[in-house]
Amino acid sequence: MNFLQRIHTTIDRGASAPGVRRLVLSSYRKEFVRNREKDLFCDVFDTFESAATRAATYGVAGYDNEASAGMYLTHMSAEAHDYPAMFWLEKSFEAGMRSVLDLGGSVGIKFYAFQTAIPLPPDTDWTVVDVPAAVIKGAAIAAERGVVPLLHFNDQISSGDGSEILFASGSLQYLPQTLGTYLRRWTRLPRRVIINITPIHPDTEFFTVNSIGTAFCAYRVQTQAGLVSGLAGLGYELKDTWANLGKRLDLPLHPELSLDHYRGFCLDRR
Repeated sequence: MNFLQRIHTTIDRGASAPGVRRLVLSSYRKEFVRNREKDLFCDVFDTFESAATRAATYGVAGYDNEASAGMYLTHMSAEAHDYPAMFWLEKSFEAGMRSVLDLGGSVGIKFYAFQTAIPLPPDTDWTVVDVPAAVIKGAAIAAERGVVPLLHFNDQISSGDGSEILFASGSLQYLPQTLGTYLRRWTRLPRRVIINITPIHPDTEFFTVNSIGTAFCAYRVQTQAGLVSGLAGLGYELKDTWANLGKRLDLPLHPELSLDHYRGFCLDRR
């Protein structure tokens, strides 16, 4: 049994003992701050801003730093949870769509992972939007690999205005605002939105802090109803949804908010 599992077991057994809960949470916070390899979560907040403020008290905050920009360089091959999203991307290419906005795509990890698994049309226009540190590193890697004609980088979400496909894999949870809020500012909305690896709670929306090993990040958890309704108001209809099994969110002292899987979605604009 690993440390995190022991923490949850101890909390469950001592749930009615405040002293035990404080002791266990204090021990967990130390592990949370020292974490360098795991994906850990701590605390519950009502707003993104409150979670971001707490994240800054733990250490380096957010992905906009060199260590965080380079943490996914060993994740450039397709994984099991990628295949539903790849299916809908391939269907999009078959339907003639070519421009992809990869929202929060780091250094282009999904571009490299997917190009070996599905055929990318030679006229694909794939733009990654991420924080400046990831954009700088991603552009350098793209130049080294000779994929610049297909792969581009930008640090402004508004640069995706007019893209035919919006693809967000494991990124919506780190945004200060919901996807619908960003899209309302665009003049030409994507024909298709493909969302993957997103924490979805059955009935509660909340924020927490995520220790990613290199930094601490405010983290949004949505409901499916909230996510879909925010896009339905822009003319989108839910086409498909799937479970990302094996991806968990364990939140000490809050078993009712913990998740045993994440979810993905495909939505088309009417």
